[in-house]
Amino acid sequence: MQARTRPSSGDPGSRDFDLPGVAPSRQKRSRETTLALLRAGADMLRTRSFAELSIEALCTEVGVTVGAFYSRFESKEAYFGALMALAARDGEQRLGEIRRPLSATDLDKLCQIVVSGIVAWMRHHEGVLRAALQHDDTRPDKWTTFKALAKTTAERATPLLLPAMGKGRGAAKTRAIAFGLQVVLGTLVNAILNDPGPLSLRSKEMETRLAFCLSVLLQAEIGQSTPR
Repeated sequence: MQARTRPSSGDPGSRDFDLPGVAPSRQKRSRETTLALLRAGADMLRTRSFAELSIEALCTEVGVTVGAFYSRFESKEAYFGALMALAARDGEQRLGEIRRPLSATDLDKLCQIVVSGIVAWMRHHEGVLRAALQHDDTRPDKWTTFKALAKTTAERATPLLLPAMGKGRGAAKTRAIAFGLQVVLGTLVNAILNDPGPLSLRSKEMETRLAFCLSVLLQAEIGQSTPR
């Protein structure tokens, strides 16, 4: 999940407006308004909960009427569903672009690549992810998309990390990778939801230490199969 430079990461393209509960926009200006509403909402959720997100305030921020909002989104729930779907699509795209750098065979470096990608995605969608976690108290289905994405993360990261762990005990090493990623994701989710400190999601040290933790866990598993 290597970080990439690209315009408006996670922003919807033409195909991304084909979402349940979202009216299709054929005209360019209408699509731009839909995009502006999605961008503004994702930004506003960085500082408030989904319950606190006012449609009136959102429309004022974008400069459109409440009627314009409901002509595009069936409901506030449908709007939030679109935000989550777009965040998940961005995550899937990032996962699909996982590549082993030709010069990177060192396990420490590979762990850094994987963790950096996960952190970059979570930072980009921090508000939406937090809102989904909070919303999960009353609507468990709202987190299902991201649970599936977490599983896919392990599936895509394993072929990258496993060869660097040496031969033998493939099942045990695969299990260690999955658990290591669970530790990484669990720590980041806690940082998004509770921010208990001492490190925040935005801290570079958080990224560095999590990559180190993942590497240590995998090195420990390698040690289980190393002759003494």
